[in-house]
Amino acid sequence: MRAKPGSNYGSDTEPGSAHRTFLIGGHVLNAAKPAPGLYLVATPIGNLGDITLRALETLAGVDIIACEDTRITRRLTERYAISAELKPYHEHNAAMARPKILERLAQGASIALVSDAGTPLISDPGFKLVREVCAAGHAVIAVPGASSVLTALSVAALPTDRFFFDGFLPAKEISRRTRLAELARIDATLVMFESGNRVQETLADLAEIMAGRDVAICRELTKLHEDIKRGPIADLAKAAGTLETRGEFVLVVGPPRKDANVMTQHDLDDLLRSSLMRDSVKDSVAHAVELSGRPRREVYARALELAKEIKEEVRGDDGEE
Repeated sequence: MRAKPGSNYGSDTEPGSAHRTFLIGGHVLNAAKPAPGLYLVATPIGNLGDITLRALETLAGVDIIACEDTRITRRLTERYAISAELKPYHEHNAAMARPKILERLAQGASIALVSDAGTPLISDPGFKLVREVCAAGHAVIAVPGASSVLTALSVAALPTDRFFFDGFLPAKEISRRTRLAELARIDATLVMFESGNRVQETLADLAEIMAGRDVAICRELTKLHEDIKRGPIADLAKAAGTLETRGEFVLVVGPPRKDANVMTQHDLDDLLRSSLMRDSVKDSVAHAVELSGRPRREVYARALELAKEIKEEVRGDDGEE
């Protein structure tokens, strides 16, 4: 059970603040209290061994560790015998917790902000806190380390000179497909997060919207059951039914081919037919223009022809006995 809001961050004498040590390989090391400020500390994305010495010294030395879930962060602090006080800071209590953190910083406290895994603020809460801490004139210090985005990029075997990170895709199908259509126009490698219960649907959408590209499906990075699958997006989408969906996923999609600027007539027809079965002519045309590289007038004319064909086919099916 979480502490009541009034008790969070409120004490000048936090338990454990006088015992600034951490443990590595059976050796107890002392940690000096860092200068007052907010420390953005990257933590492991899976393997607890992927923590930097500077991060351990910082976590052991600060007065408070603000974290999304104290239970998850406690696994890390217990592994390294760190006794700094853990306080919750997440999207549900942030509005109440921020003023208390600012108050402690004004009193000269050093506070670490960590996410459940990886680098704080990357698809995690924390932006508003950093903004207000900066506005109040307090120091904000990054303690870099693990990042699932960069880890996935490094093992994807796809171009890394330019990449675009989009975080989690929308959960609803229409919104997700719309977002993927927007991303398809970016001439760079794409990195996105996805949950296990939607990854198969997302792969199917990617195979349609970003056909011809290569993809890397990265599951449970740095963990015991890490699994990375690489190949043409169409092939991996077809095999999605056999995909282990438990765990956390990072999808890395290669940039569009240089020879893929203009869609063939056959592919355009397939795209329009698929869209017209779900959406209006207007929405289908807008979607196809974005992906095909063909003029809007041409796409619109072909959409009208196909819409008429589809209507006749449906009418014929309805008349069958």
